[in-house]
Amino acid sequence: MPNSLLGEFKTPYQTAPFDQIKNSDFLPAFNSELAVSEKEIIEIANNPQEPSFANTIEALSYSNEKLEVISSILFNLNSANTTEELQKIAQTVSPLLTEFASKIAHNQALFTRIKKVYEAKNQLDLDPEQTTLLEKTYKDFVRGGALLSEKDKKNLEEINKDLAVKALKFGENVLASTNAYSKTLKDASELEGIPESTLEQYALEAKQRGEEGYTITLQYPSYLPALTYLKNRDLRKELYLANAAKSFDKGPNDNQTLIKELSELREKKAALLDYASYAHYVLEERMAKTPEAVSEFLNELLLKATPYAEQEIKILKGYAHGDGIEVMEAWDHAYYAEKRREKELELNQEELRAYFPLAKALDSVFDLAFKLFGLQFERQNEISVYHSDVQVYDVTENGVHKAILYTDFHPRKEKRSGAWMTSFKTQLKKSGQNQRPHVSVVCNFSKPTSTTPSLLTFQELTTLFHEFGHAIHGMLADTTYPTLSGTSVKWDFVELPSQFLENYCYEPEFLQSFAHHYLTNEPLSLEKIEKLSKSKSFMEGYQTLRQVGFGLLDQAYHSITSPIEDVKAFETKATLGTSLYPSHVTAAISPSFSHIFQGGYASGYYSYKWAEVLDADAFAFFKEKGLFDAQTASKYKILLAAGGSVDPMDLYKAFRGREPQVESLFKRAFGSL
Repeated sequence: MPNSLLGEFKTPYQTAPFDQIKNSDFLPAFNSELAVSEKEIIEIANNPQEPSFANTIEALSYSNEKLEVISSILFNLNSANTTEELQKIAQTVSPLLTEFASKIAHNQALFTRIKKVYEAKNQLDLDPEQTTLLEKTYKDFVRGGALLSEKDKKNLEEINKDLAVKALKFGENVLASTNAYSKTLKDASELEGIPESTLEQYALEAKQRGEEGYTITLQYPSYLPALTYLKNRDLRKELYLANAAKSFDKGPNDNQTLIKELSELREKKAALLDYASYAHYVLEERMAKTPEAVSEFLNELLLKATPYAEQEIKILKGYAHGDGIEVMEAWDHAYYAEKRREKELELNQEELRAYFPLAKALDSVFDLAFKLFGLQFERQNEISVYHSDVQVYDVTENGVHKAILYTDFHPRKEKRSGAWMTSFKTQLKKSGQNQRPHVSVVCNFSKPTSTTPSLLTFQELTTLFHEFGHAIHGMLADTTYPTLSGTSVKWDFVELPSQFLENYCYEPEFLQSFAHHYLTNEPLSLEKIEKLSKSKSFMEGYQTLRQVGFGLLDQAYHSITSPIEDVKAFETKATLGTSLYPSHVTAAISPSFSHIFQGGYASGYYSYKWAEVLDADAFAFFKEKGLFDAQTASKYKILLAAGGSVDPMDLYKAFRGREPQVESLFKRAFGSL
């Protein structure tokens, strides 16, 4: 039988033929396409013609297209719908891809051609995107080891392969550790405080496991309500410590050794490439430029936020003392933060869920994308999907096909936790054709039950908008070259579109358009909406310290000068000054910190706060001009469509008329400068 992954996909818009793909197709497909791609590279490198932008830089940018598609399918499935077999395939394929990437990076004949074109760039008549591609290609090769000796190139190849395999294993361990824990309770009386809709979820989970009663897991839609509403403090403690011990239990899924190895391998890579640290290596290609700039930024936030955070925790401790708790612990935080929210803002998260059914929320995102960018979404049933939860949409602009959107919203044991946007196919222009992207939004929202649709907490609503912001960035992509397309931008810029879109969730004018009760269609009261709008700064000091702590921890792991002896001790030292609750020997962040050890955010976690400055400043511009102002939206659309073809600061200044101001973030977060 023919391999479903090879050749042109005979599907609508050449979408991935998920209904035909068999696991046994992957390895033969990779072996075939690796051979094809290697031949492409050899032909470019050995071209007898004089090196030019077209026959070298452009040709290289367009190479390996099919290999990229197959890779996207495998690794996206491994994240969203994995099996043990898929994990083994990914573990086999990952070093092959790393080895292939090293072959390209260390092909001396190819680099000689690239270098010759690069050195002649001032004599070439290149447009801005071509210039960006040329400079990026040359720099990528240098950063990939093109100037190293043959011995050091070989060392770098081995390091890269080792890093790829260990990063995959890290993620597998976190998923396995997450799935390993569950807590089943026979009687609902043990779950006092838990909302009825969440109890239904717990009962459904128990039933699916063949058990009686109510089952809580460490999946976010299950775990978070328990920490937020459970009156039983001992049970909150058990759940918190179980979650905080993921991959930190010296069992088969423990990640402590992998953390040490990944950090040390990254430092070895940086040293080989003559960088002071891995942080220096990474940040050279970020807006921040240097570890010193990141440190200064994070410490400025720490200094500004600490007094607010300490005051917030003092208030929560007052609530806890009222219940006889002398020493407030981390497992008390969400519970008493919710008590404070209910009393001071008169906002009950569970009551609010009834006004945010997932279907309505998704319609509101679609509506916003139309108002700002002219995008429209039509459900497609003939396009195959990898799981029955997945829905597909044809995205159009003025009746013209713009993108394919996949949505995958509910948790399952085969799916890693969290939320993310990814792509199955990249936008590019070639041979007069504008190949449009296939993007995917993956989340873990509560499943519908027999009596209730999927209802979002307000935090989940903002998560939906966040990931959709990334998706819009991908869908609006309009560059010539795939390596500069969509979200292929500097990592401390990539969170701007996502965090920007979250702002609309707090706008009364927008909330009024869709926040209606799922049973009665009664609109959420204007009073509640205004309180929701004010809630954007609720506990913002604490949240800022938490994010700063993650950022400092990330920077510490990627600035090591000697091997890490003890993960817990290292973490405690790195986050000193950001932790407002007692530490516990069985609890650690690092072993499940997938963002930096698996997800590509190594030395880049600060990006979330960095991009908050951008999004606060950008949204202030919209507030000034009008939430849906056509001219402002048009300028912002240009920024999104440009991808990585223009320096992000230049893009931002073209949109805003000036550089972003950190004061915009402080004003939004704390109401003062």
